[in-house]
Amino acid sequence: MKASAFVYPWDVNGDPEAAGRIAGLGVRQATLASAYHSTRALTPRHPRHRIVTASHAAVLYPADERWEGRRLRPYAAGDWAPGDAYGEAADALAGAGLDVHTWVVLAHNSRMGEEFPDTSVVNAYGDRYPWAPCIAQPDTRAYLVELAVEAAVRPGAGGTELESLGWYGLAHLHAHDKTAGVGLGEAGQYLMSLCFCPSCSEGYAQQGLDPDELAIAVRRALEPVWRGDTPAGGWEAVEKLLGSEFSGATRAWRDAVARSLQAEAVAAVRAAAPEGFRILLHADPVSYHCGANAGVDPEHILSVADGVVVPCTGGSGLLTPFADRGVGGSVLAANFTVVGGMGGRPEALGEDVARAVGHGATEVRLYHAGLASDEDLSLVTQALARLG
Repeated sequence: MKASAFVYPWDVNGDPEAAGRIAGLGVRQATLASAYHSTRALTPRHPRHRIVTASHAAVLYPADERWEGRRLRPYAAGDWAPGDAYGEAADALAGAGLDVHTWVVLAHNSRMGEEFPDTSVVNAYGDRYPWAPCIAQPDTRAYLVELAVEAAVRPGAGGTELESLGWYGLAHLHAHDKTAGVGLGEAGQYLMSLCFCPSCSEGYAQQGLDPDELAIAVRRALEPVWRGDTPAGGWEAVEKLLGSEFSGATRAWRDAVARSLQAEAVAAVRAAAPEGFRILLHADPVSYHCGANAGVDPEHILSVADGVVVPCTGGSGLLTPFADRGVGGSVLAANFTVVGGMGGRPEALGEDVARAVGHGATEVRLYHAGLASDEDLSLVTQALARLG
């Protein structure tokens, strides 16, 4: 059972023991961030710092000349990842005997939304989500595909894992977030994530809808939710709130947009990558779900990419739709949070992996080697040793 640990360049650079420590966990691969969103991260073992604040989404290497003259282009990192931080960390990890794959965050960029507000998702009330680039917009799509290519195919990388390659919506790990006062449920989240930018409005019209009437219908459907009536989960709840005609048309539009972007980005990365380069997507098997684990159609995505990375900390059930529709050789990587303070269960990793294998997992991902405490990492090392 191949295991890989997620890691940031700042976990490794400046710490001569970091690469060996990660290899000592018993993993064979490091999934190293090359393009990442803003974050505030703990570095509990680093000899120079304990907190890293990445103030905006950035590439963690020097972007090349392909971006010259473009309106949308990746931002350089600040002092949290100067120069070719990715390359420096990758060399150290490879020197410790680890395979290195890139970790690329795509449709999640608050700074771009702030500087170019027209690129953002706009909800039915006219509120913009600056963290969520609308993947239906031609310029944004072109930017995301090119970023996927550049950030994925870094020197020496054996593969990539693409995060947020799909719709991003209301849910967001935002600083000082205060949006939990009303229980939106899965259906409310979907309605609050529908985009009404010009590109999406045109898309709804292509589905036979009047976008203004749709926006009114969405606001009307959400009225009982604002009064405290949390809707049930599942697509049936969306249809109950919005009606089958409206809901079906929105999903048809959004599913088609996401599928085409995923196929285009994977094809572009594959064309630029060396032979044998593996391309995985962080994915959720429910196509209308939004977020870092983009909603996908399992059969389609496994016909396009080499596999998926699936969140399994809360259980391994999300693996099953991929296992049922997979093709021979597809990678189904079960992703476990092993940071106890972030809801992980490093003490139960062995049991969780066994359950994941029963649901079709072929590999394991560990989130996150840099964030975890010494105790968490000790438990991980023990579990991986028992798994062999």
